[in-house]
Amino acid sequence: MRTPDSWHTAQATVAIACLTAFVYLIVSTFQLEMWAIPMGAFVPAALGTDLGFARVPFVLTPLTAALLHAGFWHLAFNLLIFVFCGRAVEGAVGPVNLIILYIAGAYTAAVGHYLMGPSEIVPMIGASGAISAVIGAYAMLFGKNRVRVANPTLALWLNALWLMAAWVGMQIVMGIVFRTGAGLLLAVGAHIGGFVAGLLLARPLLLWRYRNA
Repeated sequence: MRTPDSWHTAQATVAIACLTAFVYLIVSTFQLEMWAIPMGAFVPAALGTDLGFARVPFVLTPLTAALLHAGFWHLAFNLLIFVFCGRAVEGAVGPVNLIILYIAGAYTAAVGHYLMGPSEIVPMIGASGAISAVIGAYAMLFGKNRVRVANPTLALWLNALWLMAAWVGMQIVMGIVFRTGAGLLLAVGAHIGGFVAGLLLARPLLLWRYRNA
């Protein structure tokens, strides 16, 4: 599949990027980090536990965490990758389905992070988990198939498994590199969870968009 050339098919991508940048601008301008991060971050240990301070409902924290970032470069890198991949994916699956993909990525990222450490109290913030879903969909829709088998359906899923293995391996290496005495700085489980969601949802969302064609 060829990536689209027009920004007219990227309205949802631009809207999500602008909303994320706007939230960062408000939080950083008014120095609200000490309030916003404890309230809106995803904290696995908060499931069924009162942490002793005001927080948004736990079920919403995968979404609010995706709007919070640790600094300008954290935000800039995430949005750069998102806009590049999101524009192409939205051109293929449509704006509504891109939003569905992004939200699903945020929640599967939270599940992945939770499974890596259910008792973890360090807050997880950033849109990289949700963006990983968009990257996974981009890889599935526009990546070159490196698996040569006669059955096209089998080739598609073998390629998906190859992509997932490569992504998981990269995240594990990055997790080791960025590990410090304070713990793991990279939410490896979140990135893996989001990417898997993107791989699994890319084709169904594409087919759903053109179901009446």
